[in-house]
Amino acid sequence: MQEIGHWINGQLVKGTSGRFADVMNPATGEVQARVALATVAELDHAITEAAKAQVLWAATNPQRRARVMMAFGALINENMDKLAELVAR
Repeated sequence: MQEIGHWINGQLVKGTSGRFADVMNPATGEVQARVALATVAELDHAITEAAKAQVLWAATNPQRRARVMMAFGALINENMDKLAELVAR
């Protein structure tokens, strides 16, 4: 079964707590994957990295931020069917 870690600072980080929560398919009630539950240290690390990223994002000029957000929106639109399938699983 797929085990999902944490996405921190652009990298997938495997959880170290040894604890997991099931990811259920709402249509079938079946377990699709397990997501790692974070330790306090992992949570603190994620918060620290997010705070650093926010400072960099805030320093980015508005035109660049707009281009990034428009590209993100385009990716969502291009992958709408895949995203809908993932949400429904």
